[in-house]
Amino acid sequence: MNESVTSGPGYFLEGLKKLPDPDIRWFVLFPLMLNLLVFGGLIYLTFRQFSIWMEDLFGWIPTWLSFLEYLLWPILSMAVLGVVFFTFTILGNLIAAPFNGLLAEKVQRLNGADDLPDYELKDWLVLLPRTVCRELRKLVYYLPKALVLLVLSIIPVVNLVSPVLWFLFNSWMMSIQYCDYAADNRGVSFNDMLVRLREQRSGVWGFGATVSLVLLVPFINLVIMPAAVVGSTLLWERQIERP
Repeated sequence: MNESVTSGPGYFLEGLKKLPDPDIRWFVLFPLMLNLLVFGGLIYLTFRQFSIWMEDLFGWIPTWLSFLEYLLWPILSMAVLGVVFFTFTILGNLIAAPFNGLLAEKVQRLNGADDLPDYELKDWLVLLPRTVCRELRKLVYYLPKALVLLVLSIIPVVNLVSPVLWFLFNSWMMSIQYCDYAADNRGVSFNDMLVRLREQRSGVWGFGATVSLVLLVPFINLVIMPAAVVGSTLLWERQIERP
């Protein structure tokens, strides 16, 4: 089945529409509440200490350079906020990974898969080691390629196209990130999953590009994660597992 790239946004929107479904509601709400607590805690601790850090920093600046405070404050604020979002993304994925696997399994069952283990929310701790290892495998795949793109981003002339390359790569990674839950439930290895995703590259990339664009809206990733899990699971089951 050769789907066009427009199938990707369609799967994401279908996943968004299915979030209120009573059969999967708790698999959406529970990790969402956990992530809200983690994110809220990070924001609280960071900005509680931020003014102290800034006072210590500006204490080293001579009086005649005090005007730099007005320049450094917004720059450092944005930098710290970026670190908070990056840290939350890593922690959020690790915390939510077992729940995302459970959510994917429920969606797979609702779409006719009857040969999967029947897990419940109470099995979160049982699934934790396996899903953490799988998340680390994604990092191993991601980091070397991200490093190459980072180097390209500082090379004159070449860096003019680096934003496009970053978007293409991040869109591909979004597809890998979320399709992996359904693939793991099916017992598909990470390398085999990559091969199968490449065979449906256009539709898969279209899904990842949609997720990447929506995630540009601050704070919305808390809601987008379960929608992406549901949408990618539908994509995997309909387009890749049973083409």
